[in-house]
Amino acid sequence: MIRVSQLSKQIPGGPQVLSGISLTIEPGEFIAVKGASGSGKSMLLKCLALKEKWTSGSYTVDGVDIFAKGLQGRLKVHREIAYLEEKPTLYGNRTALKNVTIGAVGQTPFWRRFTGMVRSDDYMGAMDMIEKMGLIDKAHQKGDKLSGGERQRIAMARALVHGAKTLLVDEPVSGLDPHAAEQVLSDLKRMCRIQQISVVAVMHQGDWAERFADRIVGLNNGEIVLDIKGRRMTEREKNLL
Repeated sequence: MIRVSQLSKQIPGGPQVLSGISLTIEPGEFIAVKGASGSGKSMLLKCLALKEKWTSGSYTVDGVDIFAKGLQGRLKVHREIAYLEEKPTLYGNRTALKNVTIGAVGQTPFWRRFTGMVRSDDYMGAMDMIEKMGLIDKAHQKGDKLSGGERQRIAMARALVHGAKTLLVDEPVSGLDPHAAEQVLSDLKRMCRIQQISVVAVMHQGDWAERFADRIVGLNNGEIVLDIKGRRMTEREKNLL
């Protein structure tokens, strides 16, 4: 379980981007974050991933006070909470399988990313995860030959193989055709249900959040103005965002 209390983020010499954010993320929960451009959605994910420094607030993961633990706390976040950008970076000249096994920057040692060396059990675990993503036929295809939706799913597989318990996904279906978008979100939903992976996804466009999320959190001007179960939103709720 992740608990965030009174998270605030101010850009040094600039505006307040997040203000008084308090949020609990349960295992297996799919949370969609919605809001207008500039509402603080992406910054929230970056703060949860510790890619941005908090101005104030407390952060607890599975009962561990992250900031009180210093480096040990940060390592726990980097190991268990994976941040996936809107357009995830893969090693273009390596296969999908190799991308999954050697991991992303911050997940695995430099020597392993450089050499691509893996153990046989790593290989089997990666193949299993790729199969769960419905991409077993793409396992030996180079990263730069994958479609946008395939790259998203390979990035998810990579994070999960290397121990992530929570995925922070920024616009996972942006630029994808409806079929690919539905496949990506279905994969995320299934992982929440079966593997108890937690997902927090920024979902700005369309009704994807209403269809797939267990919970919808709405931001406006850096504050939470909406926190409801996943369902079709009313006009009043939409106007809050």
